Amino acid sequence: MLPLKAADDGTIEMQLTPAGEFRPNDGREMLVPAWYIDAAVAERVIARFNAKKTPPVVDYEHQTLHKETNGQPAPAAAWMRALQWREGSGLWAITEPTPRAAAAIDAKEYRYVSPVFRFDEKTGEVLTIEMAAITNTPAIDDMQALSLRAAATFAFHNETEDTPMNPLLTALLAALGLPESTTEKQAIAACSNLTTQLATLKGVTAELGVEEAGAVAACSALKAKAKASEPDPAKFVPVSAVDDLRGQIAALSAERTNDKVTALVDEGLADGRINPALKDWATSLGKSNLAALSAYLEKAAPIAALSSTQTNGKKPDDALGKESHGLSEGELAVCSMTGITPKDFAAAKPAAA
Repeated sequence: MLPLKAADDGTIEMQLTPAGEFRPNDGREMLVPAWYIDAAVAERVIARFNAKKTPPVVDYEHQTLHKETNGQPAPAAAWMRALQWREGSGLWAITEPTPRAAAAIDAKEYRYVSPVFRFDEKTGEVLTIEMAAITNTPAIDDMQALSLRAAATFAFHNETEDTPMNPLLTALLAALGLPESTTEKQAIAACSNLTTQLATLKGVTAELGVEEAGAVAACSALKAKAKASEPDPAKFVPVSAVDDLRGQIAALSAERTNDKVTALVDEGLADGRINPALKDWATSLGKSNLAALSAYLEKAAPIAALSSTQTNGKKPDDALGKESHGLSEGELAVCSMTGITPKDFAAAKPAAA
């Protein structure tokens, strides 16, 4: 066994656990086959230790744990300042002893250290170092003698419902601006995303030949400028709203045009300016060019034969006030258009025949 080693700065090294699997030798009931720690486990334990603001205490004979029942004071023997993993040897603590404890150790009044730690009740892995005590009754063999180097005589198992959040995870969530309800897997995903973003930023800065701080400042300035250049909703409207309004106006205009065309065509049919056979043509012309239809109707002369009968509903003899010449309504209409009297037309019929 190695002797106690005191550093020049007055600190003392303590072995808190051996490496690998270890068990107590006092016959206590175990929740797991063995406790366990290796380099990877120790890295997590050290990270949790470093996240603490108050250093764990090293007392005498675990009096801190018993003071509520025996009523005795629990003075500190030392304070843990740092943890170290030593391959093949285990987890060590660099401690700052009190003068009284240093003297007792130097006088070989105390030879071992017993850590108090939490462990995973499924795997037995050590989770955190809670405290330790100098003692002469170690529960584990093969621990190095008092360099304040310990044998674990007391341990807490990990009660899942009472275990506080991993301090390192708490700090990480705070740094990323994530809520405490974030799971460890979600935090890892957020870190991975942040790593990708940082890599992208480095690639952009390398491409532009600028420092990262300058690139971030430039991006922030561009973002602010883009926000400032956004249109004022009190002065501008979306293009989609304008297009919709245009569509409504076009539909209303087409409806009014159709009404005007219908009225003009009906008037033309009524006074004989439009032949009934030309109704569809006139309607199509008006819808495509209302001005052209209006111009046509202004120049077209009314044809009475197209608007009504030549006799205004009377018998030809009554309408002419003369005896019948045996002319049909169509023949009378020809007389009206050509200016030939029915008498002359009738007289000409035999010659024409």
